[in-house]
Amino acid sequence: MPNQKATAVREWDDARLDNEINEAYRALFTLRFQQATRQLQNYRALRDAKRTIARLRTIKRERQIAQLDEASE
Repeated sequence: MPNQKATAVREWDDARLDNEINEAYRALFTLRFQQATRQLQNYRALRDAKRTIARLRTIKRERQIAQLDEASE
């Protein structure tokens, strides 16, 4: 999910969002492993991967809060 805007991600269903979060964590793990073995060429990819995870988790949390608000009304 490189460089997708949050508005596009908000259109995804919950299953796809969860899948993309898992894939982002796998990508981050791979990047960290490459860094540890001195094979990583682009160190900015680590920061980008972390930001992608943060963006996805933020959208997931927004949905959880919206569901709680709907349930409390």
